[in-house]
Amino acid sequence: MSDSVKRRSLIGGAALGIAGTLSLVLALGLLAGSGVAASQATAPSNTSPPTISGAAQKGQRLHASPGDWNGTRPIHFAYQWQRCNASGASCGNINGATGSDYTLVQADVGRTVRVVVMATNSAGSSSAASSPTAVVVAPQLPAVSVPPSIAGTAQLGATLTANPGTWKGSEPITFTYQWLRCDANGGGCGNIAGATASTYLLASADVAHAIRLRVTAHNAFGATSATTVPTAAVSGTANGCPLGVKVAPVTAVVPPARLVIDTIHFTPFVLRRTSHGLVASFLIHNTCNQPVQGALVYATAVPYNQLSATAEATSGPDGWATLTFRTMGGFPVSKAQQLMTLFVRARKPGESPLAGISTRRLVSLHVVG
Repeated sequence: MSDSVKRRSLIGGAALGIAGTLSLVLALGLLAGSGVAASQATAPSNTSPPTISGAAQKGQRLHASPGDWNGTRPIHFAYQWQRCNASGASCGNINGATGSDYTLVQADVGRTVRVVVMATNSAGSSSAASSPTAVVVAPQLPAVSVPPSIAGTAQLGATLTANPGTWKGSEPITFTYQWLRCDANGGGCGNIAGATASTYLLASADVAHAIRLRVTAHNAFGATSATTVPTAAVSGTANGCPLGVKVAPVTAVVPPARLVIDTIHFTPFVLRRTSHGLVASFLIHNTCNQPVQGALVYATAVPYNQLSATAEATSGPDGWATLTFRTMGGFPVSKAQQLMTLFVRARKPGESPLAGISTRRLVSLHVVG
């Protein structure tokens, strides 16, 4: 081999050796770097345990929060729900319950539940368990433990207030109300239309009736009702007359009060023997001097056959009732007749004309020419 060829081989070998050496050094450096990086990664460690939110009640959904963890990021979490005894011990995995949420089933009732969280990163895995829940209960309809009651005075114009009582059952529990009008002894009750608030203003229709209240408790699983004991019969009266009103409804006037035919107006004021008609107006009061609305008023001439028969008139909001008559063939009784006498009666609807708060009176007007 010539000297020039040997020189080229040596130079090439040297160059190759230097390149190989550099490659080897670089590879070793990379390996050393990766080894350093691997040695710096740390496995997850729990610093705050997982927690569970939600109600411990059949049908409710629980949610797991993984807690706080140290370790190289990213950290990935997996979940396993476990069923334990009522003391939170003897826990076992629940098949298929591996999500962050879990819905409680019948098998959980009477037991507790916890979640185990597995944290994983590039350096390894670690697990931590939550505290157990409260003992899981079955859903409950509302059940009354202290019955509802009514506050207030059973008197016309007073306001009654509902106390819903005390109830057990799955929360939340809400209430609705229905006021009832009963007979004086608290039986035969019926709904009072529109009376569905927690308060009720006693009206004239309630006088002499007892009042009860039906409370209905509602939760997510249904509704249960309870009814109060009755109030006393509503008294709307003082001495039989309603309190706090300017005009008394006839239904609110009870014995010992009576109706009074107080004032009479005739048109014409003096009846002529040639007259063809008569208009008579009567003001009805009670014995407490209140005008009475709704009284039935009847009148007829004495003797009969002088004035036409008319139906009973009803006293209005001012207490007045008006009757219109035609003169009949029996009028005048004689050419010497000087008075027309009328029998007048006022009564409460539904009562006997001869009983209750009814009243009767004879009145007269002059007859001339």
